[in-house]
Amino acid sequence: MTTIGAKSMDRRDFMRVCVASAVSTAAFGVRGLSAAAKKRKPNLLFIWTDEQRADTMAVYGNKKIRVPNFNKLAAESIVFKNAYVTQPVCTPNRAAVMTGLWPHNSGLLTNNIPLPKETRCLNELIGDPDYRTAYMGKWHLGDEIFAQHGFEEWVSMEDGYSAYYAKGRDRAARSSYHHYLLGLGHKPAKQGGKFSRGYAASLPLEQCKPKYLERSACDFLHRHRNEPFMLYVNFLEPHMPFTGPLDDMYDPDEIDLPANFNDPLEENEPDKCRKKVRDCARKYGTTEKDFRELVARYWGLNSQVDLSVGAILDTLEQLGLADDTIVVYTSDHGDMMGSHHLVEKGLMYEESARIPWLMRVPAMGLRQWVIEKPVSQIDLAPTLLDLMGHPEAAADLPGQSLVPLVKGGKVAADHVFIERNTAPRVRTVVSPDRWKLCLSKEDKCQLFNLNEDPYETTNLYDSGKHEAVIARLTEKIRTWQKKTKDKVEVI
Repeated sequence: MTTIGAKSMDRRDFMRVCVASAVSTAAFGVRGLSAAAKKRKPNLLFIWTDEQRADTMAVYGNKKIRVPNFNKLAAESIVFKNAYVTQPVCTPNRAAVMTGLWPHNSGLLTNNIPLPKETRCLNELIGDPDYRTAYMGKWHLGDEIFAQHGFEEWVSMEDGYSAYYAKGRDRAARSSYHHYLLGLGHKPAKQGGKFSRGYAASLPLEQCKPKYLERSACDFLHRHRNEPFMLYVNFLEPHMPFTGPLDDMYDPDEIDLPANFNDPLEENEPDKCRKKVRDCARKYGTTEKDFRELVARYWGLNSQVDLSVGAILDTLEQLGLADDTIVVYTSDHGDMMGSHHLVEKGLMYEESARIPWLMRVPAMGLRQWVIEKPVSQIDLAPTLLDLMGHPEAAADLPGQSLVPLVKGGKVAADHVFIERNTAPRVRTVVSPDRWKLCLSKEDKCQLFNLNEDPYETTNLYDSGKHEAVIARLTEKIRTWQKKTKDKVEVI
């Protein structure tokens, strides 16, 4: 394992990565008209989940959870150890991942706002007709079950967003997964005519959503094994309802509760966070037993996804596609899952805003490279465009390619920014020296020293001891807001 960011690479390692990068350019950058040249174009397999916090695999510190396929992928990948979302809410951050735009630039500030047709996703930015493209699973960017944004194939899974379909869309239409269940003889609820998430989660493993996506993805790979492809697979799990066929996989008594489980939120913490503790108590309980059982089921959902991810990666290998395919694994945001007695997302705490991000790039070597420096998913699209030989397509995006960082160098922007666009609105910065400042005019501000307090148990904002840090990071936020045309006043 090579760690980048925590300490410097030696010259031999640096040269090895540079050589690998040259190989990447040779293998992935040629765009000739011959069949051989077409075959050398890199495939993209983009796998992501919903509500998966970072510490759900070994490389992020969890040695107990049984996710062998996550761990195997991590052993062959660039691992961004401190990767953050642009906003810890589903729709805004999904849009950022797909388009490379900040939520305040895309206009998708909260859930259930449709992604405009003219706003291009990564496959549209590349715009190469040689590629076969597919999106499978949860979309949550409008018109959920209808093919869009240049994807040739569309495997839909969620029927709960029909109220948000655009004018003219058939609200009685149902997802691909709905029709799959009908074919098995299942009958939807009489009221609404849909299969609920709870119903789907109660089914046997072979009929649940992850297995359905697994089979759909593997079928796509078989059909397009002789063509370059971009395949996105988005699992709903481990998202609520926090139940599934592997609920009994983990003994709650053997579950490790988060280190900050019993940390109370003092009076100087945001009112929203303290209110959410009370809401979570009513919804999920208050005792260690309540939370051990909840976390056990959550781990089970991660293990369920791991099984399907393993099957997809095995198919990639069996078809001889692994060496030509960039694999990305990440999530749209995390989940508090007991930290500070909180559950769900939407907060600036690490467990909500930090996510796993693995990136296997065969041309750079199948080994683990751990990058400790904080990075943002705003840089995901520019990084992939660079790796896939289309850096020019990122010219108008606010993010940057992280390929120089992977090579052991530096990037221009080394601070991470996170936003929240519903009341109370917040702007957050994480610095390379691991200070985290959260500013809001509508609620209490926060300051954490993540080096000394990684579980965010002590808000230092009003301590009077760190005014220079606050001033420095406040200026960073102001500069970023000006550069990205963010007009929200947070101080």
